Amino acid sequence: METEGEMIAGAKPTKNSATGEDKRDGQSKVQEKMGNPALMLSREDVGLLGITATGNFLDAYDYFIINPVSTMLQYELFAGDSLPPRLEGYLKSGALIGSVLGQLLFGYLGDAFGRKAIYGKELLTVIIGTILCLSTPTSVLSPSNSLIYLASFRIIVGIGIGGDYPMSSSITTDRTEPWKRGTVLSYIVAMQGWGSLVGSLIAIIVLAAYKHVINDNGEVDKLDAVWRITIGLSLVPAFATIYQRLTLPEPPLHSAARRKYMEAEDVSIPEFLEYLSEWKHAKHLIGTCLSWFLTNIAFFGVNLNQNFVLEQIGFQGTTGTPWQKLFRVATGSLIITVLGFLPGYYFTVFTIHRLGRKWIQVQGALMTALFMAILAAKFQSLGKAGFIVCFTLLQFFFNFGANMTIYIIPAELFPSRYRAFAHGISAASGRCGAILSSLVFNQLSKSVGTPVILWIFFAVSLLTVVVTLVFLPETNGRDADVIFEKELQEKDARARSSRTV
Repeated sequence: METEGEMIAGAKPTKNSATGEDKRDGQSKVQEKMGNPALMLSREDVGLLGITATGNFLDAYDYFIINPVSTMLQYELFAGDSLPPRLEGYLKSGALIGSVLGQLLFGYLGDAFGRKAIYGKELLTVIIGTILCLSTPTSVLSPSNSLIYLASFRIIVGIGIGGDYPMSSSITTDRTEPWKRGTVLSYIVAMQGWGSLVGSLIAIIVLAAYKHVINDNGEVDKLDAVWRITIGLSLVPAFATIYQRLTLPEPPLHSAARRKYMEAEDVSIPEFLEYLSEWKHAKHLIGTCLSWFLTNIAFFGVNLNQNFVLEQIGFQGTTGTPWQKLFRVATGSLIITVLGFLPGYYFTVFTIHRLGRKWIQVQGALMTALFMAILAAKFQSLGKAGFIVCFTLLQFFFNFGANMTIYIIPAELFPSRYRAFAHGISAASGRCGAILSSLVFNQLSKSVGTPVILWIFFAVSLLTVVVTLVFLPETNGRDADVIFEKELQEKDARARSSRTV
């Protein structure tokens, strides 16, 4: 009899050892013919989503909330002056730096020791890091040291957020039938849109609650409470799902893979390298790493440096009292999130099984390149309405495009034995692109101008198309474990044949 955890998790059925076929493949086909589309998720799928999607929600909340928080710190610590450029870069990239470490570490551990042994530890890391961020002693430390303290503990938050990527993606893929796997993974990524939206709303609501003391009474030091509350509320969804993660059973598919393909219980790096020694496997990993790296250069370049967007739409917050400026910036951030951000995610959710992952990634990258080119060429002459339209479409095609599929493709492309580690390596490559963008954008835009940066993003988007077409297969309906098992059988047959000769 299934345990409650296995029912909630929607454990994926085992495969026939002789044919490598899923015992429920026929059932899945019958379901599709009977009009049970991939969008119709079961109770078990929804339960799994409730557990795994929290990480992507926190991902967007914690990454993008730093924009309004950094502006609050300007007024609290630096009397409204700009933050020191290097410290601002460190503050904004701290979580990204941590995520690279977390993606590699948890990706390896998830394959080495199993999903159950590791899952939930990444969320505990987020909780601990967030609490440490809230402990920043701004009244004791100098303004610069306060930023260093906060940014350093955001690295710990980033380690946990980064660790969620390989863990949640591999657990979801291990437990979901191929015919609806893309939809479930898409719903998980779409939570990033809600994380950004809720983060912007929280900043507005908390600022509104403190309007009297900050704006009317002039107590700017109360911003200390505003940014702490804004960051601290991210602990609510984290605490709400930590127990479920820690008690989620091991996916049967991964347990079988660990028993079948290795005598030792822990993953060996040489074994993974042997898998990559075949060009067809290395080619796939190169493709997932490069496409994620290139996409994040453009996506985070735009979304972690929103000042140029706020300026163009009239929400840069350059006039009025400190509270009025902050409220205007927070409102502008909410507008940016609403402009095409969420609709793009859900267009992918609704079409991923019809259009395919590769097609969505290619058309999305082409369309982002187009709107990057328009914004770059007409940056000074578009006007507010024209800029809003182009930027909305740019955001839409980021998310009805590569920003979604870069997460989904590696989760489906690699077998369960190496899935978490390969996904972690791919995601870490992407975060390196995000770090590069966050550290270079401000300095480079001041020296060469924002239009030149947008032309660079245009070229990066076109390069994403090339990488996708050359290195990546379509993963719609692909069962990487069946393919890998057949490869091993063929390899064993060749070895027996050579010994016979």
